[in-house]
Amino acid sequence: MTTFVITVPGTFVTEITDTSRAALEEKLAKRHTDLSRSEGLDLLTLNDDGTFSIRLEVEATDRYEAELDASALVSTALQETGFSAEDAPLGTPAVTGIDSDL
Repeated sequence: MTTFVITVPGTFVTEITDTSRAALEEKLAKRHTDLSRSEGLDLLTLNDDGTFSIRLEVEATDRYEAELDASALVSTALQETGFSAEDAPLGTPAVTGIDSDL
């Protein structure tokens, strides 16, 4: 298994409150560990225009599986925080870090 840091972009088309942001970050916090911190990556970057990037660590056998897992984790966290897929559509995930024993 390989540890991947995956960046999942998206856009909030509804307002995100400080409370919602904190709840979202709390739900995803366990996926923001040493590798992503050592790369200087914030868990959530929120821009003034509502666009955002969430960076998560996932363990997977390959890049494709890692990107799918990260997207699913972000989607679930957004739903649990009260955002539908229409409130916060996601973009295409991208690998921003890899840590492998190979």
